Amino acid sequence: MSETQPQMTSKEQMKTLGRLLKYTLPFKSLIVRALSLLILTTAASMAVPYIIKVFIDQYLVPRHFPGNDLIVILVLFIGVELLGALTAYFSLYYLEYLALKVIQQLRIDAFRDIANLGMRFYDQTPSGSIVSRLTNDTEAIVEMFTGVLATFLIAIFMVMSSFIMMFVLDIKMAFFAMCFVPLIVLVLALYRKYASVYFYETRRKLSDLNAKLGESIEGMKIIQVFNQEQRLKAEFETINRAHYDYMLKTIRFDGLLLRPAITLISTLSIVAILAYFGMLSFKTVVTAGTIYAFIQYMQRFFEPINQVSQNLNIFQQAVVSASRVFHMMDNEDLAPVQPENASRITAGRIEFKNVSFSYDGRHDVLKNIDFTAEPGQTVALVGHTGSGKSSIINLFMRFYEFERGDILIDGQSVKNIPKGELKSKIGLVLQDPFMFYGSIASNIKLYHPTMTFEQIEGAAKFVYAHDFIMKFKDGYDHKVIEKGSTLSSGQRQLIAFARTMAIDPKILILDEATANIDSETEELIQQSLTKMRHGRTTLAIAHRLSTIQDADLILVLHQGEIVERGTHDTLIHQGGIYQKMYQLQRNGKTH
Repeated sequence: MSETQPQMTSKEQMKTLGRLLKYTLPFKSLIVRALSLLILTTAASMAVPYIIKVFIDQYLVPRHFPGNDLIVILVLFIGVELLGALTAYFSLYYLEYLALKVIQQLRIDAFRDIANLGMRFYDQTPSGSIVSRLTNDTEAIVEMFTGVLATFLIAIFMVMSSFIMMFVLDIKMAFFAMCFVPLIVLVLALYRKYASVYFYETRRKLSDLNAKLGESIEGMKIIQVFNQEQRLKAEFETINRAHYDYMLKTIRFDGLLLRPAITLISTLSIVAILAYFGMLSFKTVVTAGTIYAFIQYMQRFFEPINQVSQNLNIFQQAVVSASRVFHMMDNEDLAPVQPENASRITAGRIEFKNVSFSYDGRHDVLKNIDFTAEPGQTVALVGHTGSGKSSIINLFMRFYEFERGDILIDGQSVKNIPKGELKSKIGLVLQDPFMFYGSIASNIKLYHPTMTFEQIEGAAKFVYAHDFIMKFKDGYDHKVIEKGSTLSSGQRQLIAFARTMAIDPKILILDEATANIDSETEELIQQSLTKMRHGRTTLAIAHRLSTIQDADLILVLHQGEIVERGTHDTLIHQGGIYQKMYQLQRNGKTH
């Protein structure tokens, strides 16, 4: 369940950060406004100590209080403070607005990219892990933009401005203060180097936690039926404990090393400055205002650094989270690419020509598959679990790319037929049809832009779904909740049939479409299938052999190979695998 993305080097962290910041480029006006306001905020912050210095040295110490001058200083002080407060507010507003825009686009790009990934990615990646990257990881990036980016930018302006003002006040002392900068840089570099390990593991464990939670919720019926609650609880607690342990290590590393180190350096620098001015006072006059202002600028120098250090954990989490999102977006297990050309499916003739396929590149699950389905014929695929039936459908539906052999539709390689043509001319009905949140009508239509209600209703009537739909108070507007759990399996299957027939396909793919139906609607299902197959080329994976006795061709698969082929009667007389499977099912019904 754990992901195998490698831990990040410093170079990779900077590369990830650069890629993330590229998302800000379309919003240059927001950046300019935010930076301009931050500069004004910094200028206001720098002006305050100098105004107070002037007041101390020119008015307070000499006890000289001319009314007009004091009013000017007071108004100037209040004005600068108000300016700093207003510019700080609006700069943060623009930065947060920028963050929302960036994350909005990042999520759109990430969803677009994962929608283009092939089934190999989804087969190998827990759904909870994918959800974690699109929600938790992107939310961590939001926190970086809203909390850390502003702090970092303010820190840059404040540090530079503080140094300038310290040089204005005392050049020698400013150079002496710079001696503490390498210590700060060293502490931050060590933190970034070692903290990334903990943050990477923390995000990975959170992803595992989401994956286990998603799996448990999906399979809760099975968990309860087989009395597996305690086992799942123990597994969840183990993963949760691992996540807790790494979070605790991160907190210890952050709270016991970074912050105390920055605070210690800050304290030592102020002590050194006071000592310097104390010794200097024996040789020359040092004004109280200068001492006050210099210490204020030193504090303004260390305060943003301390704030940055407190937000470095958020920054590290965001960079790691961004790398996980980009790692998913860069996945090369893409769905097969179809060209855009004028190829069209007209008759629906299907031909597999010596197709072999392997999921892992080492072990073939299909070996030299060769058969033809003429227009309007039904070809049934039967065999034990793992024999390769679903793999044939996966290749035909272009869920996976194949390299050996070819699959033809109307004499054209399936690789050369446009994606839109394939999807509009091939109808797929799965064993467990997926229902989307919405209405019955929206589940049949699947938001096809040109499909009318008459077409929806016509498709439902065609597969005998109309009658049970109209029994609902809202009819076709009846609410369907997640996965259609309030509908019976037969009702869901009939809606799936209607969904397929609404596009009027030339080719029909039935992936064990009759395996999990209730007895109440079994007869309707069979009648629907008979009507659906009429005049359409059909590939059907059959679990119940009684449902495909009228197939034009039955292919018996064993370990990825076609070992028997023929009609039902022919295969029964051969006395092979098919005959044994058929007898087992018949005997099972009679006992």
